[in-house]
Amino acid sequence: MKQMGLKIDKFSPKAKLLFGSYATMEYSIESAAMFNPSIIEDFDQSFLVKGEKRVIISFRATGEGHLSSLVFRKGVLDANNNFQLYKVRNHIDMPQIVQKKSYDKGRFEQKLQEMKISKQYYSAIMNGLPDHFEYHELKSALNRVLSSGISTGNRLVLEEMTWLVDSYYDLKFSLDSDISERVIFPVSPSESKGIEDARFVRFTEDDGSIKVYATYTAFDGHTILPKLLSTDDFNTFRIMPMFGKAAQNKNFALFPKKIKGKYAVLARVDGVNNYIMFSERNTLWNNPIKIQEPKYPWEFTQIGNCGAPLWTEDGWLVITHGVGPMRRYCIGAALFDLDDPTKEIGRLAQPLLSPLEEEREGYVPNVVYSCGSIINNGSLVLPYAVSDYSSSYATVPMNELMYALLK
Repeated sequence: MKQMGLKIDKFSPKAKLLFGSYATMEYSIESAAMFNPSIIEDFDQSFLVKGEKRVIISFRATGEGHLSSLVFRKGVLDANNNFQLYKVRNHIDMPQIVQKKSYDKGRFEQKLQEMKISKQYYSAIMNGLPDHFEYHELKSALNRVLSSGISTGNRLVLEEMTWLVDSYYDLKFSLDSDISERVIFPVSPSESKGIEDARFVRFTEDDGSIKVYATYTAFDGHTILPKLLSTDDFNTFRIMPMFGKAAQNKNFALFPKKIKGKYAVLARVDGVNNYIMFSERNTLWNNPIKIQEPKYPWEFTQIGNCGAPLWTEDGWLVITHGVGPMRRYCIGAALFDLDDPTKEIGRLAQPLLSPLEEEREGYVPNVVYSCGSIINNGSLVLPYAVSDYSSSYATVPMNELMYALLK
């Protein structure tokens, strides 16, 4: 106002509110859709009666401009798996964003090569950096080159390097906020157009401790990047990109524990089939092994997972999704060997869940889809998206499901 030569005290309260409203860009994070849920057991199981379990459900919330964020809800499943949702707050909590400070030069160059960035474009910058460089060192070097009047091709390459370094960060929410107020918005350039389809898993470490991980797809409007999120409390989150020749496409789902000393993950590497990979590190993925391909008409277009595998005495239970005629998404199930999950030992010939007539219309029609389920009180508890518009959940008796898979 002062720069325009206007005196604020001369305006009425209504006029001030009008000026303020023009300067406010309000954004509704769930105005278009709230879908693709993933459910896990909460860290806190205090003050519950027998048969109850406190759970956290994540959702992909889509607002204006098809921009997706990650939101949470908390509630309790009773002994009959009826779900009681806790009160949802009316406000959101914006986290403190902390960029990663130090980077390993070798790993960083490896990711640049995986992104098919020619060494001739980045070698001049990387050669001048130490084996472990700081965030500000690379950013300064990049900004100097970008401001020096380079060609369009070279500029795009250097911008992709910036895109990669900004993909590492931590989020810290206020301890006073409720989990329903904590929203993980797109932060880095790699996810500027959305955070998609987070698959949460309660992971048991080698020492018996528990950590929660989630794999999700970062999208910048042109390129997708698989990323890994980790948290010990749903208050602080660490975000990292995934590396390796197979760290591409969508549908990554981490197993809840190591198998023969290695991390294991499912992914739809080629966009059509289900693959498994093993690794010493949970961010480095190479050498995919195909374990499933479309077999039945309802999954002829593609098959993938619907979240982290679930341990059972009979094998790893994998909830799958299949895409068939008219781009109709259905949910299926398969069973894999506990010691060697490359071996499929059971698979449903018919969908476990299909879109009902009243569920066909929505943000993306004719779809049921899930990003994670749990086993509770003898039943599979399966939250699912209804045509990418809203979400519901179903329960399936485990004895009936296992009989169908093993018969």
